[in-house]
Amino acid sequence: MSYRMIPVKYTLKDLILYFLKLGTIGFGGPVALVGYMHRDLVEDRKWITEDDYKEGLALSQLAPGPLAAQLSIYLGYVHFRFLGATLVGLAFVLPSFLMVLGIGWAYVAYGGLPWMQAIFYSVGAAVIGIITISTYKLSTKSMGKDKWLWGIFIVLAVATFITEEENIWLILSAGVLIWLLKVPPKFGKAEMKAFSLPILLQVPTSLSFSGKLWQIAWFFTKAGAFVFGSGLAIVPFLYGGVVKEYQWLNEQQFIDAVAVAMITPGPVVITVGFIGYLTAGFTGATVAALATFLPCYLFTVLSAPYFKKYGKNPSIKAFIDGVTAAAVGAIAGAVLVLAKRNLTDLSTILIAVSTAFAIWKVKKLQEPILIAIAAILGICIKMIFK
Repeated sequence: MSYRMIPVKYTLKDLILYFLKLGTIGFGGPVALVGYMHRDLVEDRKWITEDDYKEGLALSQLAPGPLAAQLSIYLGYVHFRFLGATLVGLAFVLPSFLMVLGIGWAYVAYGGLPWMQAIFYSVGAAVIGIITISTYKLSTKSMGKDKWLWGIFIVLAVATFITEEENIWLILSAGVLIWLLKVPPKFGKAEMKAFSLPILLQVPTSLSFSGKLWQIAWFFTKAGAFVFGSGLAIVPFLYGGVVKEYQWLNEQQFIDAVAVAMITPGPVVITVGFIGYLTAGFTGATVAALATFLPCYLFTVLSAPYFKKYGKNPSIKAFIDGVTAAAVGAIAGAVLVLAKRNLTDLSTILIAVSTAFAIWKVKKLQEPILIAIAAILGICIKMIFK
């Protein structure tokens, strides 16, 4: 295998320090983060080979789990096995998790103050503009010109918008449909082994546990097992559970949680820490974050030794194509739901449209800059019209 034990030019400490830094200043979302990893670790420092990076990226795209976090775990595994995967993954996520805890504390302590309400009033609208463009890019990249995939995308977008929650069975069914259409299965050992882990993690969605912390742990474990490719894919799942089913947060708190994820570096999925904090304090935040990233970690360290043998299996690729199209459709439906709920006046509509237009026209414009501008606008608007 490509990650055989050979002398390397860096230590595990070096890699941990790199991912601590990336988790602290790495803005731009999953696509930007994986780009930074390639530039820094493959091109500049030459710690990771091109082949190892490509294998890790392919696994991260095929298996459930937030893309950037999963790739970081894989790169930690390449030369340092399970210890490397564990410590690198923690180093990458920890900075943004600590930031989220701080924001969560301030939100709870000072959330009633006009200035904080003003910031989230406008930042929430900006977030909708950002994820609208992100959804468009995800859609065109994931579906291409495949009519079957676009059909799945439309069905899931409409279903999510109407029901205001994502349906995991529709998403899994989409994967099976494309699998059956494009690569009729032979049900050999390779196919059964490759599909067993995702199915085992995702199927038992109806189980429940008593106690809020158990509910948090189980719900966010399912959320982590559901995410394909981008942290944005978790938004419809979280909305359906956090707001609709369990009612841990109201509509405004949820859009604020997404906004917090956008204004902090690191993986977008870290919004689960903010949600957990609002739901059950520090313990809730810790449980939510650990539960969300556990499936991502397990998929990576358990699949890595076998991915080189099974990763290019056409059946697996077809299944993932269908699931990805469905997941992106669910994201699009969630964006519509959030827009309907939160773009309630001319100011929020203008902020959302202006944000989307700016991202569309200025290719290298960083999201934190737009978030900061939106925050200032929100304060000004509230001061003028108070």
